[in-house]
Amino acid sequence: MNFLYNLGIEAYRIGARIASIKNPKVKKMIDGQKATFPYLEARRSEIEGCVWIHAASLGEFEQGRPLIERIRRDNPGERILLTFFSPSGYEIRKNYAQVDGVCYLPFDTQRNAERFVQTVKPKMAIFVKYEFWGNYLQSLQRHSVPTYIISSIFRPGQIFFRPWGGMFANILRCFHTMFVQDEASKSLLESIGISNVVVAGDTRFDRVTDIQASCKRFDILDEFTAADSRPMLMMGSSWQPDEDIVIPYFNAHPEMRLVIAPHEFDEHRVQAMMQRIGRKALRYTQITDPKQARDCDCLIIDCFGILSSCYAYAQAAYIGGGFGVGIHNLNEAAVYGIPVIFGPNHYKFNEASELIACGGGFSISDARGFDQVFTRLLTDAQALEQSGKRAGDYIKSKLGATNIVYKHIFR
Repeated sequence: MNFLYNLGIEAYRIGARIASIKNPKVKKMIDGQKATFPYLEARRSEIEGCVWIHAASLGEFEQGRPLIERIRRDNPGERILLTFFSPSGYEIRKNYAQVDGVCYLPFDTQRNAERFVQTVKPKMAIFVKYEFWGNYLQSLQRHSVPTYIISSIFRPGQIFFRPWGGMFANILRCFHTMFVQDEASKSLLESIGISNVVVAGDTRFDRVTDIQASCKRFDILDEFTAADSRPMLMMGSSWQPDEDIVIPYFNAHPEMRLVIAPHEFDEHRVQAMMQRIGRKALRYTQITDPKQARDCDCLIIDCFGILSSCYAYAQAAYIGGGFGVGIHNLNEAAVYGIPVIFGPNHYKFNEASELIACGGGFSISDARGFDQVFTRLLTDAQALEQSGKRAGDYIKSKLGATNIVYKHIFR
């Protein structure tokens, strides 16, 4: 790779090592990367010649999961290696039973990339959405390994399409086939001479439909929702700016109930949230008898693993992150046929603008906007039903990306 690119990777590596001194999450990543090559060497006979799938974090893993499970189902003899860059993916999925190995992907230095490819000897490599690591991609190309990226999406402002972005555009030329979400992405890639592009859609739609089909029931939420007929708002993956809007509204509207699943739920954060809620609230993990949930107005989900099923109990959803780096998973809620509300930072997510266009989603920029949208849904049963149906129909219209990708790669 270009000298400047490698210099940037080295600066990133050094910065991460310094940050790991005080940041436990970064330290997990650094320690995990140190264990990667010993792990691969010890399991060489189980890993060599595998299908290598890389997802940066948990969200990208969920995007790639339908393809992983399709490969496992239809090609049970294939070996599959799954790698992560972020601890949020690795720590939760390090024991994922559908693959033959899980490890961290070391920093994208020339030495790491070449050593990794020579150790693993993958028969193919599949990257999920936004993973453009130049040294790894060039090493795979040198070793004639077919390499793909799935559920990718591109925008005009990205560096690949800038006048000075030629070096980064060359990274994209290492892919054997690029599976993108929409025609706009395909056109952008063609504008810089990249034609090996297939519009397949987004595998996340297949994933949330699988989740819906195996939706879990929970005694506590059964009791909570059975207590009365007041509509329930499910606030998923929330951050404080989201809660600053929704909690005051909830406090002032006894005609509704609320479930909050914060993106982070350390003790200090949950205690602070409890103090702000002016109505009776309980923490999910501290309920000893499910019937306790009947007498409260708000539940706080302070554990992992149940959010995607919680949406099945709601009449509407608020998805967090839109006042920060970007909204979390809208599809996870919309698949249940309920309207979704979210903050203004959603321009990177096609599903947000498409849900808005079809009437199944609503973007708000402040408390007043939330008041207008949710009050209408709360007081107009027909509007609530129609918006929910449009959201559910939208998800159904987007199914099939996994099948397109699988048939193309394994035909």
